[in-house]
This record gives sequence, C-alpha cells and structure tokens, in this order.
Amino acid sequence: MKEKKTNEVYYEGRITGASGAGYMVTTEDGRVFRCRTFPGTQSGNPESSLAAVGDQVEVQVTLSGTDALEGIIMQVQPRSSALIRKRDPRRNRSREKQQVIAANIELLVPVVSAYEPPLTTRLIDRYLVFAESEQLPVLLVVNKMDLDDGGEVRRLMQVYHDLGYRICYVSIYRQSGIDELLEALGGRISAFSGHSGVGKSTIINLLTGVRLKTSRTSWKSGKGVHTTSNATMLPLPAGGYVIDTPGIREFSLADITRENLRFYFREFLEVMPECGFSSCTHTVEPDCAVRKAAGNDVISAGRYESYLALFYALDDER
Repeated sequence: MKEKKTNEVYYEGRITGASGAGYMVTTEDGRVFRCRTFPGTQSGNPESSLAAVGDQVEVQVTLSGTDALEGIIMQVQPRSSALIRKRDPRRNRSREKQQVIAANIELLVPVVSAYEPPLTTRLIDRYLVFAESEQLPVLLVVNKMDLDDGGEVRRLMQVYHDLGYRICYVSIYRQSGIDELLEALGGRISAFSGHSGVGKSTIINLLTGVRLKTSRTSWKSGKGVHTTSNATMLPLPAGGYVIDTPGIREFSLADITRENLRFYFREFLEVMPECGFSSCTHTVEPDCAVRKAAGNDVISAGRYESYLALFYALDDER
C-alpha cells in the first residue's frame, strides 16, 4: 500500500478474476478489490487488451459506501507472456482483433481428453508451437484415461514423450494422476486451456478445492459445451496459481508466420541446416532435409503433416 496524495490510497496487486467490465484484484496481503478500468488507465501493453487475468496492476481505492473493497485500475504493468485468442472486431465494443485470455503465465498446461471429446494432436501441436514461440514450459495433460483401456492414447502421445515434453495422464473417474499433476505445477502460475468438455474445471476443482462450474460433452456434436466465459485465477494449497481459461475451439497463433513457423517444431532444428536452401519452408523445395526425414520416419510423419496444415492455414488467420 502507498499514499500519493491526501486521501488517495493505492495498492499493487494481480487481477485474479474478470467478469464483463469488472475485475477482481488480489493484493499481496490477501485483500480482494472489485475494480474497473477508466479512460485514463495506463497500460504497458499497447495495441492489446487493456487488462486481463494475471496482470500486475496498480489500484486506487475508492469509497463504496459498504464494507466491500473497491478501486480503479490506474496502471497495468508490461506482460511477460500472454495467452491470446482471435476476436471479431465487429462483435466487440473495443474493436479488438485479439483478446488476452491470461497474462504473465509461467507454465502452459494444454488439457486434452482421451475420448469425449476425442483427442486431437493438431490442437496439441498448435499449443506447442505457441509455447515454443514464447519460450514457455509446457505440461501436457491427458484426462479421461479410464476410457483408454487398450493403451491407444499412450501410443499416440509417444511422439511427444520422444520430443521431451512432459505429459501427465489423469483420470477424474479413478482419481488418478492428480498428485503427480499437483507436484508438476511446482508453485508457478499455470494456465490451463483446451477445448470445452475435456475436464479443465473439474481437474482444477480437485487441485484447489474451489468448486468451479463444470461442462459436459454434447452427444450430438461430440464437442464440449462452453461453461467458463472468463478466465479465473485460483491459488494452489502448496503455493502458486492455476488459471482456468475459457474453452477454446480454435487456439490463435497470433504472432506466428509462415516464415518463422519452422523454428517452433523442435525436431526440425537438428536437420534444417542440411536443407538445400537456408530459407527452406519444408513444403515444396528440392533438397529439403525435413521432408526427407519425415519420409524416412526420422521425423514423425504425423507431426510433419501437422506442420503443413498449420503452414497453409496461417494466412487465413491474419
């Protein structure tokens, strides 16, 4: 807490919840303020969402007329990282093309399910590309492992084991994998994300002891039904935080281009120097070492196909 002028009290804290135009800000001493921004709010993140869960902010205390703690967000500090999704500027008042879902995350936790909705490695690869571009550690979580009696999902995930990514297999039904997951979070600020219906909120309920609204899978579409509309940041019993983000059907690779995508598939890096062209896109060029490695199973053919799908989709995402 600090005072700048007579009767003006300021706190520094972190946004731990958002709902519409309102934000919950938690200070280091545990106070929780209900806050809002105003036209004069200063931001260290130009051309981006003004405020998001995970942001460090400065709050000026205002009088509420009740026992509730209220304030105005005066300043938002620069972010070290941000989880982003696309927005249609025609459908939001701020005309944003990108929305920051969670800020200052230290560990990205993509959550997928073994079945219902079915596991899709393409979504996993999108998350990994983002994490590599941001130099963020990743922990892959596969939920509903009680439905994988034949071990097919573990075989499908082997390629990620081989690439050095950490994977935690969880079954809420059997209550397995939760202790391992809690240990892996290691006191950091972790952002859970993935399709709706994969069990993010249910897992976070078990990790934090806080009951969040959970979702289900639509029997008609096989896809998750959205429940979380705003990100929520919750403390872990042993330290650190988890952020429950809205269900994302199509994760945005906002700053990835066709020119730099190749650098975010880590298995490409070892063979890229052998390509015939230094600017090789690994698509149609002759003497491409990456294509050759994929054809010889040195690089996973599935991962290479995922690279191609992302490469050709990138122009459509601008």
